[in-house]
Amino acid sequence: MKVRLTSFSEEWALMFQKEVHILSGIFGDEIIRFEHFGSTSVHGLKAKPVIDMMGIVKDIQKIDFFNEQMESLGYDVVGEYGIEGRRFFRKGGENRTHHIHIYQHDNPQIARHLIFRDYLRTHPEEATKYSRFKEELANQYENTREYSAAKKEFVTEMEQNALQWFEDKEKNSS
Repeated sequence: MKVRLTSFSEEWALMFQKEVHILSGIFGDEIIRFEHFGSTSVHGLKAKPVIDMMGIVKDIQKIDFFNEQMESLGYDVVGEYGIEGRRFFRKGGENRTHHIHIYQHDNPQIARHLIFRDYLRTHPEEATKYSRFKEELANQYENTREYSAAKKEFVTEMEQNALQWFEDKEKNSS
């Protein structure tokens, strides 16, 4: 898939809310909450215009029963897709619009994603640095596979900074 990096759009929050409404109707009581995360959830950050959504659920095993309904909405059902305990759905084919990551409420991936999002939201200088790095990569790589691989080390380091920030914040608030 071709890299599509765009400037931040206020519309992304609306796209998230619209999809929450649709998905809540499908998953019903199994959903505890939805979270908007990833680059489209950080004001001012350049991003691939794909809304990353996290559904936090009571029982991950029950999510597989909703695969046909997700397919009927245009989602590709991808299963764990490399992350144990996750259910992953993609919408939009080559012009993707949404990635839905479903985790059971006790999965440690939830905190990792949300802490990174919150770190970028509260550290605009880091978000700007990340945005510039993504622009450089988008100019170097045409497809998302190469682009994503090239940013992995940078993101991992930034995630470590975010986790340290969160730990420090927690210590100072106790």
